[in-house]
Amino acid sequence: MCGIAGKVWAEAGRPVEEELLRAMCAAIAHRGPDDEGIYRQGPAGLGMRRLKVIDLEGGRQPMSNEAGTLWVVFNGEIYNYLELRRELEGEGCRFRTHSDTETILHLYQREGPAGVRRLRGMFALALWDRDQQTLMLARDRLGKKPLYYAHRPEGLSFASELNALLCDPQVDRSVDRRAIDEYLSFLFVPQPRTIYEQVRKLPPATYALYRAGRLELYPYWQIRYDQVRERSLAECAEELDQVLRRAVELRLLADVPVGAFLSGGLDSSLVVALMQQVGQGQVRTFSIGFREASFSELDQARQVARALGTQHQEYVVDYQVQELLPGLLDHFGEPFADSSAIPTYHLSRLTRQQVTVALSGDGGDEVFGGYRRYLARRWAELFNRWPAWLGRGGVEGLGRVLREPATYYGHSRRKQFKRFLEYAAALREAPQTSWGFFLPRRKERTFTGKILPIYSTQIRAT
Repeated sequence: MCGIAGKVWAEAGRPVEEELLRAMCAAIAHRGPDDEGIYRQGPAGLGMRRLKVIDLEGGRQPMSNEAGTLWVVFNGEIYNYLELRRELEGEGCRFRTHSDTETILHLYQREGPAGVRRLRGMFALALWDRDQQTLMLARDRLGKKPLYYAHRPEGLSFASELNALLCDPQVDRSVDRRAIDEYLSFLFVPQPRTIYEQVRKLPPATYALYRAGRLELYPYWQIRYDQVRERSLAECAEELDQVLRRAVELRLLADVPVGAFLSGGLDSSLVVALMQQVGQGQVRTFSIGFREASFSELDQARQVARALGTQHQEYVVDYQVQELLPGLLDHFGEPFADSSAIPTYHLSRLTRQQVTVALSGDGGDEVFGGYRRYLARRWAELFNRWPAWLGRGGVEGLGRVLREPATYYGHSRRKQFKRFLEYAAALREAPQTSWGFFLPRRKERTFTGKILPIYSTQIRAT
């Protein structure tokens, strides 16, 4: 994990203060403890904090092309950089390093901003084209690496984290009330919004060009379903196995020790098994447990580690929510209510003492519909097709007469039943409703003052 930051003035002759770039980099020093780099030219300033993974000595950033006309800072990893490098060398490009970062420069020099379409990886990057006086920002296809920006008439600032962006005193900190509404719906603030009205997230699969005060965004990829052909279950399973195997193999490219998080669930267990199959040897796996038994998954992880023969390491810690929250809030920079952030933080901190890179199973539930909320939506849609005169009305009436549970949390049948009915009713009113924390009617009972009119307008619009 690395971090990038920077600023470009709209006025060509106005230099970026080095003190600002140093402050922005200091705010993300935890993302890149190994190195720091600064570049200033004309109206542009780039900063970078680096975690060394590939080409430990030659991959310093900001990195330039041979002529010094292109400069890039880059957070992430390009998995197909060796393939792109061979192609570019065949076209006459001369490489000075073994870093995947240099591939970005040569690709831009050959194909311009559109070359980002050919990058396969997880990344957030900023590239300054000195001749064109243009800044390009880009983010990977699924948005694994974060990138925030604030565009104002006098310039544009960007950073990997909100706290670094807020080091720029010109970034407005006014709270976006619509973001509060979205946060309560989804437990996070979806892109392109942030909790700050004048700050945005660069959407996934998008590059942006900033020149002379003007910012333009260009989507470069989207998921396509019209090209999927019908095939048998056996064919699908075989293709999925090949895709996952190749994905894991690509992510093992590193010049530092690599391990894996292991929870004992299907996702992380599959990743570890594939790491062994593609030639990683005995994989180093790491699991976290808590003294509170209800939060611990050590037994399941231990069984998988034993079955796969990994070099396994376990950690047992206190949940320490009160102590962790201030630090986590600094890292997230805005409201974020995924409770898995707490064990992930503990596990990452302890694993870092042993390896630099760790693979995980994150994303599996999103791709394959593993969360219970997906099943809840399916059942709610079926329930809504049941005519009220055939019994649905009676079920809803029963839900209304049941007393509200004493607490919103817990797993009582009564709470689940009432929540399901509330969710089904919300879907009939607003089909985009998510099984989040606050459903629409609960918001109406919660919001006051200036937030309520915004929320009511959104509901009417749906």
